[in-house]
Amino acid sequence: MPPWPKIDLPVRPPFAPMEAKLVARLPEGAQWRYEPKWDGFRVLVYRDGDGVVLQSKAGLPLGRYFPELEEATRRLPLDRFVLDGEIVVPTPRDAPAPADAPTSREAGERHDGGFSFDDLLLRVHPAESRVRKLAAELPAAIVLFDALVVDGRPLLGAPLDERRAALEAAAARAALPGIEGPGAFRLCPTSTDRAQGQRWLDTPGAADTDGVVAKRRDLDYRAGERDGMQKVKRMRSADCVVGGFRYASRGGLVGSLLLGLYDDAGLLHHVGFCSTMPRKDKPELTGRLEALRKPPGFTGHAPGGPSRWATERSTEWEPLDPVLVVEVRYDHWSGGRFRHGTKFLRWRPDKAPRQCTFEQVEPRPAG
Repeated sequence: MPPWPKIDLPVRPPFAPMEAKLVARLPEGAQWRYEPKWDGFRVLVYRDGDGVVLQSKAGLPLGRYFPELEEATRRLPLDRFVLDGEIVVPTPRDAPAPADAPTSREAGERHDGGFSFDDLLLRVHPAESRVRKLAAELPAAIVLFDALVVDGRPLLGAPLDERRAALEAAAARAALPGIEGPGAFRLCPTSTDRAQGQRWLDTPGAADTDGVVAKRRDLDYRAGERDGMQKVKRMRSADCVVGGFRYASRGGLVGSLLLGLYDDAGLLHHVGFCSTMPRKDKPELTGRLEALRKPPGFTGHAPGGPSRWATERSTEWEPLDPVLVVEVRYDHWSGGRFRHGTKFLRWRPDKAPRQCTFEQVEPRPAG
């Protein structure tokens, strides 16, 4: 990875953003602030003069994929800041979908007038010429919801309410719109009313979000920690590491992905499988997986153990270098694994494999 640009700020990249703990229901009490949970790529936005960095949740640079956002950051009438937000791709009403864009929600539906995660995935492309073309066709935006540094002043030790006030003041100076407004930067809505948070969670067809985040109003910004932030997801899904795969019974193509999650000791455990990848993608996917073959694949519980249902073929699998992350939907989780086959939703190139932990599927009651 190339060196980070020089950023002379109290917070410098790479810096771990604050995270949220998965819970079953929204917490109650005057100490909480509620926000929609956006379906995009988490990003920390740094600016120090002409020095601009877009950093992913995994601590990697995102700027090469979103040159229009780097340019928009330099045009802001603000300087010396670090802001926390989410990269999304707005879908203009009545805009035609790109020829290579998915068309169904399972593979990714475009919601006119909202945001499209699958259009966002198209933006992560290795070819610079393609990146520039997509930046023009599918320009991204950033939804801002927290401030770590404003006007060079560090805010990490300030409570959320103070950080939010600083963010809103900066947004007013820059004339940034709300979530439905135009432009490269939007201000995330927030509320101290739990009823409003529940309405955001219960809104049917809210494709732009995948849940609600509750944040403690009185707490400082705790980098890389889950204290003080809780999330409730609208759909039961999990980001999993692909630790291996099995070939289909015929045709020489991939038949299923073997899914893994990391425990607190850093061991990758096999927790289930997914076999619903789009058929048209399987030839290319097979070649991609074959290039990543590398034992052991799983360092904890591995697939292919004794079972009265196991056949000779069902125990055969190819171990992979654990670098790919996929989001799957699931119906039932118990005994440390998905009890039925999961449904492929999408790849998550914005997530680091080590961030795929059991915390996603074993929520604790809200406190």
